[in-house]
Amino acid sequence: MSINPQDLRYSKEHEWLSAAEAGVATVGITSHAADALGDVVFVQLPEVGATVAAGETCGELESTKSVSDLYSPVSGEVTEANQDVVDDPSLVNTAPFAGGWLFKVKVSDDAAELLSADEYDAFIAG
Repeated sequence: MSINPQDLRYSKEHEWLSAAEAGVATVGITSHAADALGDVVFVQLPEVGATVAAGETCGELESTKSVSDLYSPVSGEVTEANQDVVDDPSLVNTAPFAGGWLFKVKVSDDAAELLSADEYDAFIAG
């Protein structure tokens, strides 16, 4: 049984992607990534209207331990950035699959490179 939600897809950079609704998917980081980062204290997200590319840097997360790049798991146009996370970065740690989501993107590719929850679990297990 997966420790990550089965209904999401995952990147090897530790981002998750929800199924697209009306072509728009939600992006966040996994609890594994949030735990590895430590306490997140600053979040920089892509701007609404920006174009992101799969596997490319689109923002950053700063924690008490380090600064990490945020990668987009798909290509598309950013339709929404989670202002709640900008205002309260700790949401990334406390609710990475719920209120700690990062941005929404109108998907322009099929996310074929992403992993299922079981594949991601195997990947992080090493």
